[in-house]
Amino acid sequence: MIASIRIPRRRGRAALLAAAAVLLAACTSPETDTATPAADPGTGHLHGLGVNPADGTVYAAGHLGVFRLSGGKAVRVADRYQDTMGFTVTGPSTFLASGHPSPTDPDARSPHLGLIRSTDAGHTWKTLSAEGEADFHALQQAGAALYGFDSQSGRLWASADNGRSWNKRAKQPLLDLAAHGESPASVWAATGRGLERSTDGGRTFSPVPAAPGLVAVDATGPGMLVALAADGRVLSSQGGRNWTKHGRLPGDGAPTVLTAVSAQRLLAADSTDTIYQSNDAGHTWKTLHQSAQTTEDH
Repeated sequence: MIASIRIPRRRGRAALLAAAAVLLAACTSPETDTATPAADPGTGHLHGLGVNPADGTVYAAGHLGVFRLSGGKAVRVADRYQDTMGFTVTGPSTFLASGHPSPTDPDARSPHLGLIRSTDAGHTWKTLSAEGEADFHALQQAGAALYGFDSQSGRLWASADNGRSWNKRAKQPLLDLAAHGESPASVWAATGRGLERSTDGGRTFSPVPAAPGLVAVDATGPGMLVALAADGRVLSSQGGRNWTKHGRLPGDGAPTVLTAVSAQRLLAADSTDTIYQSNDAGHTWKTLHQSAQTTEDH
């Protein structure tokens, strides 16, 4: 994940108002008091992608909200600007996430949201646990197990009750994690340098020999992995030892996000906040959204 610069919550509203005043002054000439409205800031750095099984719509989560992709545009859900990290779709219109509240949210109680859940496709969210404590940069459902990487402690957390309570496990720096419901005790961690594997539910990890430098990984079956290498190659493996190249992510940005909707349908994003889709396991890619195309859903 690329680090994001965030405004502390208590000073957030004042900072945004000050920035707006500067922008207003810059946009107003001596002859007129009319200012040009600022352009929508877009998604911000993207943290997660998924498909809502209720209607097949692609959703993206970023530094500036959750977005529904429609007609090549990213439509901000409910005009909400929360920094949505660790985003994952777990059922029809049901999303899990973490992150940070909007700096202008009057109800924000902490800079860390902990684990939050939406059951209406991102329009509203409810806190489940760890508010004020955890900042999950990655979340992975694997059957009855839920895993989260907490950037505050640098540890993998595990839950057996859908995120209401947690056990803190290995201290394991990672960029992404993968697990599958048919083998929930097996957890894979992409570190940017290689791949590490746990066979005991994230209590311990060991390096996978000869694995390439991976920045994103997902599981399409027990031990069946699809991944993005740091150079944009799309790779798959059974067991993490031998890797097959399927293609390469287009564009000039560094790969940042990968979601396997199925073994054939993949979603990905890069550091330019461009979103791609492949329907042939990563051999070819189509651009779904580029960062300039953002609207609001009120």
